[in-house]
Amino acid sequence: MNGKYLLDTNILIALFSNEGAVVDRLANINDFLVPAIVMGELYFGASKSSRSKENLMSLELFENNVKVLNCDSGTAKFYGKIKYELHAKGKPIPENDIWIAAHAAQHNLVLVSRDSHFENVEGIVIESW
Repeated sequence: MNGKYLLDTNILIALFSNEGAVVDRLANINDFLVPAIVMGELYFGASKSSRSKENLMSLELFENNVKVLNCDSGTAKFYGKIKYELHAKGKPIPENDIWIAAHAAQHNLVLVSRDSHFENVEGIVIESW
């Protein structure tokens, strides 16, 4: 697996908004991956935006230049384990975020997100930029 960081939707939105902290951080690394689930969330947001045509074109260009991580049966196993553990603790998180956390756990990636609920997921490393 080529990559160290797994980027969540809110980090990429910050990148597209030219937030200095995220732009600077990504300028110094080239070992990141984007989950297919995150791409789906970004395509949804671009589709409903007031500048959907431009945003969709920009997103397609971005997607063609990054490594997108797809789900497989291994991801599904991590998803099931994580969802069960969160359920047992009474600490549910959004479904898409369980899939994203499963990718991070499966591939031993640092999840970069601004969502604090990921702290409820055991066995993953989280950074907030």
